Amino acid sequence: MPTKTAKKTAAKTATKKAAPKTVAGYIAAAPKEQRAALEKLRKTIKAAAPKATEALSYGIVGYKQGGKNVVYFGSWKEHIALYGAGAAVIGAHKAELKPYVQSKGTIQFPADKPIPYGLVSRIVKARIAEIEKAG
Repeated sequence: MPTKTAKKTAAKTATKKAAPKTVAGYIAAAPKEQRAALEKLRKTIKAAAPKATEALSYGIVGYKQGGKNVVYFGSWKEHIALYGAGAAVIGAHKAELKPYVQSKGTIQFPADKPIPYGLVSRIVKARIAEIEKAG
């Protein structure tokens, strides 16, 4: 007969969600009201960086080109974040990014407002140019 501790452990394990294994799974696991925005963000990044590979990394969606990180995005309760754009790229788009919370290469887009996809595209293209220039 299982002990109380074993029953509690089994109950916790049964209710714990498995981490998504694919980008599609990550988007499907996001809050319902964010899924369309995340899918459009994914398409925007792919269009701006067609040679980049896409994968889950650090529990969020990441893009790499030539072994270098391009950008990542993640879904949170209050915002959708773009990571890894770098200080130079963010600095070059400082005026356009003023309405958004930022810190060390991270940009937070409020979950209840439209994402500026054109700006995201310009940031990703600038990041690709930075990677290509560095060789």
